[in-house]
Amino acid sequence: MGSASPPEPQKDMEGYYNLLQAGSELESTLQQVTVSVSLQEVAGYIEKQVAYLSGGRGEDSSVIITLPECSAFSDIPEEALAKVLSYLTLIPRARQPGVKFIIILDRRLDTWTSIKTALARIAASFPGNLHLVLVLRPTSFFQRTVTDLGFRFSQEDFMLKMPVVMLSSVTDLLRYIDENQLTSEFGGTLDYCHSDWIVLRTAIESFAVMVKDIAQMLQAFGTELAETQLSEECSAIEFLLLSHTEKYRRLKDAIRSVMREGRQLLSNLETSRKEGDVDTRWDITQDWDTMQRLLAQLTDMEIAFDGFFDKHHLKLQQYLQLLRYEHSFQEMECSLEKLRAQERKISIIGESLNQTEQSVRELDGLDKRAQEEMSRAQVLILHGHQLAAGHHYAMALIIQRCNELRHQCDTLTSALSTKRSSLTQAQTLLHRLEEAQRWCDDGAYLLANQQVEKCQCKEGAQTALRDIEKFQEAAPPLLTAGADVLFLEYESVLTPYLQSHIEKTFQKYSSVQALIQSRQICLKKMADKHIRPIQLVAPRPENPPRSKSPLFSPKHDFNSGLKFTFDLPLPGKRTSRKSPNSRKIEVIHDYQRSSSLPYSIDGEDSSDLLKRHVMKELIETERIYVEELLAVLLGYRAEMDNPSLAPLLPTSLRNKRDVLFGNLPDIYNFHSSVFLQDLESCLESPEAVGACFLERKDHFHLYECYCQNKPRSESLWRQFSDCPFFQECQKKLEHKLALDSYLLKPIQRLTKYQLLLKELLKYSSGCERVSELQGALEAMLDLLKSVNDSMHQIAITGYEGDLSDLGRVLMQGSFSVWIGHKKGPTRVKEMARFKPMQRHLFLHEHALLFCKRREEHGENADKTPSYSFKHCLKMSAVGITENVKGDVKKFEIWYSGREEVYVIQAPTVEVKIAWLNEIRKILTNQQKQLKELCLSTAVSEQMQMQISPPLSVSKQQRASVSSDGTESGHSSPDAFSCSSQQQRNRRSWPGAPYSVDICEGLEDWSGANSLSNPSDTEEEDAVHLVPGRYKVFVDWRNNGLDNLMIKCGDVIQLQHEEDHGQWLVKNLSRRQEGRVPTPNLQCILGESMKNHSSRLGDQGIRKARKLSSP
Repeated sequence: MGSASPPEPQKDMEGYYNLLQAGSELESTLQQVTVSVSLQEVAGYIEKQVAYLSGGRGEDSSVIITLPECSAFSDIPEEALAKVLSYLTLIPRARQPGVKFIIILDRRLDTWTSIKTALARIAASFPGNLHLVLVLRPTSFFQRTVTDLGFRFSQEDFMLKMPVVMLSSVTDLLRYIDENQLTSEFGGTLDYCHSDWIVLRTAIESFAVMVKDIAQMLQAFGTELAETQLSEECSAIEFLLLSHTEKYRRLKDAIRSVMREGRQLLSNLETSRKEGDVDTRWDITQDWDTMQRLLAQLTDMEIAFDGFFDKHHLKLQQYLQLLRYEHSFQEMECSLEKLRAQERKISIIGESLNQTEQSVRELDGLDKRAQEEMSRAQVLILHGHQLAAGHHYAMALIIQRCNELRHQCDTLTSALSTKRSSLTQAQTLLHRLEEAQRWCDDGAYLLANQQVEKCQCKEGAQTALRDIEKFQEAAPPLLTAGADVLFLEYESVLTPYLQSHIEKTFQKYSSVQALIQSRQICLKKMADKHIRPIQLVAPRPENPPRSKSPLFSPKHDFNSGLKFTFDLPLPGKRTSRKSPNSRKIEVIHDYQRSSSLPYSIDGEDSSDLLKRHVMKELIETERIYVEELLAVLLGYRAEMDNPSLAPLLPTSLRNKRDVLFGNLPDIYNFHSSVFLQDLESCLESPEAVGACFLERKDHFHLYECYCQNKPRSESLWRQFSDCPFFQECQKKLEHKLALDSYLLKPIQRLTKYQLLLKELLKYSSGCERVSELQGALEAMLDLLKSVNDSMHQIAITGYEGDLSDLGRVLMQGSFSVWIGHKKGPTRVKEMARFKPMQRHLFLHEHALLFCKRREEHGENADKTPSYSFKHCLKMSAVGITENVKGDVKKFEIWYSGREEVYVIQAPTVEVKIAWLNEIRKILTNQQKQLKELCLSTAVSEQMQMQISPPLSVSKQQRASVSSDGTESGHSSPDAFSCSSQQQRNRRSWPGAPYSVDICEGLEDWSGANSLSNPSDTEEEDAVHLVPGRYKVFVDWRNNGLDNLMIKCGDVIQLQHEEDHGQWLVKNLSRRQEGRVPTPNLQCILGESMKNHSSRLGDQGIRKARKLSSP
């Protein structure tokens, strides 16, 4: 996504280094022009001509420094003289290091004392390589004589320090220096003007300073450009562009000014050089060469700076373009994402045809807005391609953004098209279902409106038959095709609501068809011969119809034929024409008994052969599994550290190896080094494999960690599945499937174990070690359940506490939930007024959590659901009512003495039974703990808990439970104000409290902590099961070893009751035999069990009892 910062342009380090190199060369040339002592420091003494450089040269190209006659020489301070001599010697030394110097000391008008003093000061202050000192001695006779005598006696002192030659006249000077190297005052021909020399030196030094300043400014500005930190704000970049451009303009003006000054100075030097002799004006020639080199180097530095600035300025402009484009991209991406979110919010199917049509209209409006946004996206894509065509430094990123926008537009277009197709299909399906519903209603009206009197004769019966046949010919094709065909045809848009709608439609169709077939049989009999006509039976007031749709409620008698009673209410406006009471038509059918076929297994040898075959399959598949794990670890995981493949591996994926593969190495180590050897040792004795699974049971918990990491791994894979690294690894391994298929292998292997154990257990009946196999199967099934539960538990969000404090997850699943509250002194049930809430329940050892399941839809959405925490019930204050009138799949969970009542509807009866059993175990354990506490305090020897009348204002109760564990009924009539029918349909299990004050003798318990609540506990007529044949009213299936299946309408035979509360049951309709727990049988048989008991006449086996906490 475009939320990451846009990449900054790479610094033009090459241009920057070229600029620095040009500045270094210029600095080196400047050192030949500039000296450490400037002319300004010694300007006063230079102007007085204390000493000067005439430009003449002596032998060995020694530079001549002239000290002319100066009456104030002795007054010049030592420090000033040293500076003057240093300045004059530094000028030639900068151009020619190691050069020698000759000093001409003109003292023709001075005295020996002055000469002696001057020589001493020169010896002490001269900084250079002094080759010779030529002294023009005084011209007067007396001073010459004194000088000769003084020099003769002091010659050795001076000669030790410097070579001194005493000259009598200018003519003697010509013996040491050519006349063309001497100025006119010494009889030479060298043209020298001291004022011109000062002006020239001032100009050269001033130019050098300017050049140096310019070079420093260029380098400083280049460094500033190279080290500039770029902001992500467009305004900041715009300000940088303006400020850099302004600085660049000022620098260019300064460079041009210096260049003009330099060219003028060079022109002056050129003029002076042409006027004089090259041999005599060597200093002018050197200055001219130096100046020309300075100007050339300054030009080179300017060119380098221009190139560096132009590149930097261009990249800065491109960076600003990228920022603006990225901002536009993010806005467009956000807009497209909002459209995707709005598209996802549009439901594929509503609860009615009108809602679906409303969704279609919403989709039309969304499609129009999407087209506008995608047009803007196309303009943005075109702009991106234009930037890329201009050789933008971030061309790859811009092309990627263009591709992302194009992909998002395509995805949105595809999603809208798919949603439109789905809505159209759903709309068509709802139209067809509505048509089918109308046909069923018309069929019910047709049968109800046929007058019985007219059907008594043959002609009337034939007419009625023709009407029915004509009506059936007009049946919608949807009904004749069947529900399975409809499921296949509309599989892509099938939702739980649509599936339920289809099932209800076909249930209604089946009911109407059953009515039609029954009516046709009767009418055909009447048309063939005269028989006793079908009698209308008035509806029984004690059994009002439960549904408004044409359903039937079968009742049976095994000693005679089956008699089915059909309720035919008349929906719609036609009801007003008929009697308000619904009619019942009873049709008699013969019941055909079917015998069960015995199940037999071949001999012992075949069983051993089958067991070995299963064991071989287990070992062989284990070997393949280990090899596949090794291939993944070596071919993918290890290759992530391969330097040769590093360029193909995204940077953000390099440190995510443990996220992608989880603890797969640990799983491989366990299977390759431990478990495979264990399995191979059991090849000749397959029964021993159960012990292997039980022994290594703790090692299999590695899979819990792997499965809990799987959502993160899948999310990472979806992000990088198209990475060239994975494609290259897959190519090397010659795998047909991608990595994600192999990362599913551990989960697939875990489910394979229990299937193979079931097969092995199937052929090991009667074996000595069958219990170990059964234990291994249960351990694997428990592991699968634990893994599944933990996967759901980690998806819980919004719970503020620590989930581990609630204990282990025992059960989890989705239910429909109604909530009721107790208001004032009377209980008001509100749950029937509202549609149910869909909640995902997590049953822990100490609490029951209510969560809301949330799933994201879309191509890139995470497929793992999440659960938003809604409510928590502590098990210490929970009670249950097992049966709720009207639906065998419902049960109640009540809290704090029915202050809150939760009606739970399970998806199947089997799920309900499983949850009730698990909750009952928790409540029983709580009651046992409570009994132990009560017994330890010796409150009473028999520990009877007496139940008080209904809740008082303070909601205090008293409870009694007999010490022998028998169950007693309620004595309070107010507590059972509901009808006896309701009492028979309810079975309550109140929660056991932990906040009981034993020292008070259980005298003052609140309603929230009561063992039973008089307003909730209702009696139920429990029926003892006896051997015999029964009609089944509820589907049930045993997924264990027996694999027994029981469907509604089957006839089963109860053989005898076995240990552990199970019955041996034969399904006569399906020729199967198996074991069914007693509580499950009571739910499966329902009214059939009570009718059977009443027919046997054994009234003593029925007794009223209250089911509460033991």
